[in-house]
Amino acid sequence: MSDEVLFDRRGRLGLITLNRPKALNAINTAMCAAILEQLEAWETDDEIGAVAIVGTGDRAFCAGGDVVGLHRAGQAGSSDWEEFFATEYRMNHKIGTYAKPYVAILDGITMGGGVGLSIHAPYRVATENLLFAMPETGIGLIPDVGGTHALPRLPGELGAYLGLTGARLKAEDCLYAGIATHYTASGNVDGLLQALEVPVDSVAEVVEQFEAAPEQPPTVEAHREQIDKHFAASSVEEIMSSLSMGSEWAEGQRDTLMRMSPTSMKLTLRALREGADDDLAGCLKREYRVVGNIKNGHDFFEGVRAQLIDKDRKPRWDPSNLRDVGDDMVDGYFQTPPHGDLKL
Repeated sequence: MSDEVLFDRRGRLGLITLNRPKALNAINTAMCAAILEQLEAWETDDEIGAVAIVGTGDRAFCAGGDVVGLHRAGQAGSSDWEEFFATEYRMNHKIGTYAKPYVAILDGITMGGGVGLSIHAPYRVATENLLFAMPETGIGLIPDVGGTHALPRLPGELGAYLGLTGARLKAEDCLYAGIATHYTASGNVDGLLQALEVPVDSVAEVVEQFEAAPEQPPTVEAHREQIDKHFAASSVEEIMSSLSMGSEWAEGQRDTLMRMSPTSMKLTLRALREGADDDLAGCLKREYRVVGNIKNGHDFFEGVRAQLIDKDRKPRWDPSNLRDVGDDMVDGYFQTPPHGDLKL
């Protein structure tokens, strides 16, 4: 694992580098544990003024967690499943409550676990290469890593839209939505990191020195009125019905939802609505319950098989429709799983 995540002390800057470029810097349990340990050490180190995290390679910041490995662990009944999520969520919580400035450089694909490494940070710097998504409903999961805390806090119903559809956003849309706090050209990243190596009075001022305007206007803004209208409904069924009576764009979103796991969509909407009124710790504990119970279900294993292993892109969800995902079934996923609750 020693080469999969690198830690460098550069003057006053603690630099974390995700170093699995062939795997799009996907994270595993050992990487999460190492990052958490290093963050804790730097938090009390008077010589470190700020922390930054970057990804190696020209394609991804972090494309998520090692879900194929989780697929194997879950099918084997291994405790590696619980260990991964518990370690990852503790790392997410540490980032969200960190005592020092934490700067995430979103230069490439940022999905799933990569969102958890960045969205709770006070400084989320996008480049023109950013491609964001929370695609979990397409593999039988929910938007986790604190996503049920972050997404409901985006403007309007953008969080429900992104969490249910898994829509992909480019840098300009992420800046518009508040997923990114700043934008800079990828060619400026090295200069930004170097500027953080020396003692500074304000990390915010340093980041702002490298800030620029995206070359393209946001595209999601044109759909905001429709997003806020259709995704404000209290149930997935109502969202689907509303979309079916909308524009061509709305019908396209309905078609997207028809391909997602019905169970995951219902779990996601409930977790997002409850997360809107909870703190990060509460959201992570709720997510841990849900993913712990997903291990004993069907759709995650089928979703990963269809999307990432066999790649036939034809998951056979069970239940296969929303009406068969009853309230009692949904309630069961929010109960304490067999291995217990998350301890932060």
